[in-house]
Amino acid sequence: MTRLWPILFAASMLTVPAPGGAVEGVDLAIVLAVDTSSSVSTYEFNLQMRGLAEAFRHPGVHDAIAASAPNGIAVTLVQWASPDAQVPAFDWTEVHGPTTAELVASKIDRTPRLVNEGGTAISHAIDFSIVMLGRVSAARKVIDVSGDGRNNMGGYLITATPRAVAAGITVNGLAILNEDPALDEYYRLAVIGGIGAFVIVADDYDDFADAIRLKLIQEIMATPIAALPAPRYAASSPRAGRNRISPAARAFLYSTTVATR
Repeated sequence: MTRLWPILFAASMLTVPAPGGAVEGVDLAIVLAVDTSSSVSTYEFNLQMRGLAEAFRHPGVHDAIAASAPNGIAVTLVQWASPDAQVPAFDWTEVHGPTTAELVASKIDRTPRLVNEGGTAISHAIDFSIVMLGRVSAARKVIDVSGDGRNNMGGYLITATPRAVAAGITVNGLAILNEDPALDEYYRLAVIGGIGAFVIVADDYDDFADAIRLKLIQEIMATPIAALPAPRYAASSPRAGRNRISPAARAFLYSTTVATR
């Protein structure tokens, strides 16, 4: 299987659809790589979609783009599970402010579940995302992997993440701990990589909306991670202290959270 994997990887890249419109010159391109394997229920899938849509409607994300991405960001969403199951939910979409952020939120709202079953092939999700990112021009490129399980089939993460890093891509992680309390440590050791790579923790899918908003602000701001107290939304979590964010991202998160309450 080790010798066959490069051939399978190359063949799988032929199935990635070409983008409908060119994206050039944005400050950041993000692939939202969302776990939709068999371990994710319909309820949990809906929570993920709702959380992502809410994040793009949040003033903190809008302000982060205005402050740190004057040329905008580009976003696409990929649902993934088994080695042969990676499906883009919508094409690359540019976000320059609240109006275009609402366009992305609306696309997420309308996104059906395109992958309904299968194992957890994080390595293939990363490889698929590498090719998606190869078709856009951006100053920074990020694969935003979220999931509730470990790589249990397909290629090896020990080669997938380095392929992304070699292409100038940062792989970040959002570990959902509902099934594996140590998944955040696994993500830190095996999944993430690249400049400024980090992991955000959600204790369960109910925490996903807050976690993904925090994660997007950190990614857009592109500021160094600092060892800070846990953000207020996760103060009661036994693992909340593992969510470390920069002072700049923290300021955007808190000021806009208070303002919208």
